[in-house]
Amino acid sequence: MTHSSAGYAAHDRATCVSGVMRSRRTVRAFRTQPVARELVEEVLKDAAAAPSGGNMQPWRVYVVAGPVKNILSAAVLAAARAGKGLPPAHLPDPLPEVFRGRMADFGARYYASLGIDRSDVEARARQTERNYSFFGAPVGLIFAIDRRLKPHSWIDLGLFAHGVMISAKARGLDTCPQVSFAPFHHAISSVLGMPAEEVTVFGMSLGYGDLDAAVNRAEMPREPPECFAQLLGFPT
Repeated sequence: MTHSSAGYAAHDRATCVSGVMRSRRTVRAFRTQPVARELVEEVLKDAAAAPSGGNMQPWRVYVVAGPVKNILSAAVLAAARAGKGLPPAHLPDPLPEVFRGRMADFGARYYASLGIDRSDVEARARQTERNYSFFGAPVGLIFAIDRRLKPHSWIDLGLFAHGVMISAKARGLDTCPQVSFAPFHHAISSVLGMPAEEVTVFGMSLGYGDLDAAVNRAEMPREPPECFAQLLGFPT
């Protein structure tokens, strides 16, 4: 391969990767079309290439479909309605203003796409409950980690999960990462038989997105690099 052709190949790869990453969306309405087990396995093989400190590979993932997914969803929904979830632990109180503003913007866009007034508490609660059925996706994933590990290992789990989402998108699948499962570890572990040292970190819906659903067309803006990155030492 010549230097020129190698350059073109690298450009093509970069264009392909950029296209996949920038087209990934959080999908909250799915078609009923099933996802083949073999396809899920290929996605997991891709994601397992993620880096981890000391190559510990701390990620654990439970992939559910069919009756097992239905049983898990019913258990989590029952726990949620009974108020048996743990308090959310992923957000500080008070939330810094910059993040509070972004969350408020998300909520406005999200509920508007569903035609739900933000003051309609009952409708918002019904929509929240759709999390526990994986928004109708044929496949659900529960991501877990050994609770004894420190934050850098949780970062490794995040890298693995991002690999799942990108590989899925490259294969024509859509995803929705969902921290809403985290408060219901007890119900989840009871259904899945998780060992005592594991803790539920989040869930994820996986399937073929319903592109006609308005909620999947809601635009969620991203900050440009100059708002979150400092590039130092480069020539001007």
